[in-house]
Amino acid sequence: MSKIVNEAKIKNKIIVKVREQLEHRAFWLYLLTDEAEKRGLDPEDFASAAITRCGMSQGSNLVKQGGTKSLKGLKKTLFTQAARWVFEMDLVENTDDTLYLDFHYCPLVKAWQKAGCSDEEIARLCDIAMCGDHGIGKCFDARLELPKCIAKGDDVCALRYIKDKKNKIIGE
Repeated sequence: MSKIVNEAKIKNKIIVKVREQLEHRAFWLYLLTDEAEKRGLDPEDFASAAITRCGMSQGSNLVKQGGTKSLKGLKKTLFTQAARWVFEMDLVENTDDTLYLDFHYCPLVKAWQKAGCSDEEIARLCDIAMCGDHGIGKCFDARLELPKCIAKGDDVCALRYIKDKKNKIIGE
């Protein structure tokens, strides 16, 4: 039984249906990694790379859609009001160079809890799933820090996108 506290407060029927779709995708990830392990494969050898590629693809599309690599653009294109309801998100800070969000609920964690995953498995699956978010950040010339994580027992997922000034071209 999971000790992770992850209960939704927003119960709107449409939001619940969107969450169910996200749970279904998370269940896929669990099943893929589980089947890999049954076949003697280490999911760490491929799953993170595959999810990073997915995030890079999504991030590239978001940059095109928003027409900017500003983190204000990332908030506008990905972290819409609907997404904020689904993850019960608070926008903590948003500038061109920072995007700080606190997620109070995670449908992916809920899916892994429903599947009977141990807390250790949930943390590992979350690390893999977060590779997509890291990939998105790279497309915006930003790194993603995750100082708190629901999947690791924290009360929120604290996503902190921060522009990587080292790679910025002088004069930009």
